[in-house]
Amino acid sequence: MQVSTLMVPNQVQRTGIRKGLLEDLTLKILYLNGEMSLVQLSEQTCLSLGVIEEIFQFFRKEQLCEVKRMSAGSHVIAASAQGKQRAAELLALNQYVGPAPVSLADYSVRVGIQSVQQVHIKPDDVSRAFYQLVVSPQMQERLGTAMVSGTSMFLYGPSGTGKTTLAATIPAVYNDSVWVPHAVEVDSQIISIFDPGVHQSSSHELDFESDRRWVLCKRPCVLAGGELTPEMLDLQFNAVSKYYTAPLQMKANNGVLILDDFGRQRMRPDELLNRWMTPLDRRVDFLTLPGGRKFQVPFDVFVVFSTNIDPVQLADEAFLRRIPNKIKVDHATPSEFLAIFRRECQVRLITCDEDAANHLIQTVTKDMKQSLAQCHPRDLLNQIFWAARYAGTEPQVTRQTVDEACIAYFLAMKAANG
Repeated sequence: MQVSTLMVPNQVQRTGIRKGLLEDLTLKILYLNGEMSLVQLSEQTCLSLGVIEEIFQFFRKEQLCEVKRMSAGSHVIAASAQGKQRAAELLALNQYVGPAPVSLADYSVRVGIQSVQQVHIKPDDVSRAFYQLVVSPQMQERLGTAMVSGTSMFLYGPSGTGKTTLAATIPAVYNDSVWVPHAVEVDSQIISIFDPGVHQSSSHELDFESDRRWVLCKRPCVLAGGELTPEMLDLQFNAVSKYYTAPLQMKANNGVLILDDFGRQRMRPDELLNRWMTPLDRRVDFLTLPGGRKFQVPFDVFVVFSTNIDPVQLADEAFLRRIPNKIKVDHATPSEFLAIFRRECQVRLITCDEDAANHLIQTVTKDMKQSLAQCHPRDLLNQIFWAARYAGTEPQVTRQTVDEACIAYFLAMKAANG
């Protein structure tokens, strides 16, 4: 895999960030850490030694620091009394003390270069990602075609058919890496983007020096369910730290955003759809800073709407047209159900009794008059394991344990048996 180089800016003017902002950030970090060498300041700010040297000279000129000693050829400095006072004032305004940000312009260009719409996805990539699941070749082809578009899709169908599992597996199709900045600066406001809960650092070893304000990551995946609120789609301002965190869709740029159980969020479907009408169509989003100033950011996200509600009931024709891929995930066939059941048994290191497995299919379809859901093998095996643990015995798949699991699991079976 080839990784593009991000040149290290060795002068303040080449960082794309206002000099005063970098000076303020460095002074806050110095103040909070006490004595630091210029090398340590470079590491914490993710700025080159050349940039830190420029800032150090400014600190000396303005008497904001004191040189304590030399260590390994590097100055060791501390904030002076004047520097401490200035740093305390800065921290009262903004407590961000992380890596230096990149400019919005540089961020937008980088997102465009590594766009999710430019990824070359092959059938082998899809097969590799879904090999642990029972997914038909036809379904794999439809998923792969949708991913090549890099736009969005509806995964819809009955409950329990594995839509969430399919959606969550989609990021594994990608086998490349992207650069994600720690933070972006907009009008002197710092917006934190890199999130360890979303962005997984790439294992790819770099054979060159790169701008450390960026982290090489696997393509991100953000999963939002019923907890989604309108506020999560806008800049998140922390009243204590007094800086911003990027919204979900910005963290997901160059990757996948999954809206699970769409239609059951805390925000109304039409509210979300109206909010994203323009981003889905034009691939750009608009965020708002204090004072009402709006700015444009890339919306380079492959959005997956997963729902068991008929899409026609959730969105009008205009919005559905902006989601070009609509894939129905239906119930399992008997052969697919058996394959899933065997795989679940294999994972749990339990022998799969074929007679009991076929008996289970008959029980669900004939006695219960229900369709075969992809979640049934997992859920019913859970029942078998729980019952065995309670009885203090080894779990076994037999006609009897299958029947007992069904009685515990299916409402209709309970009713039928009194």
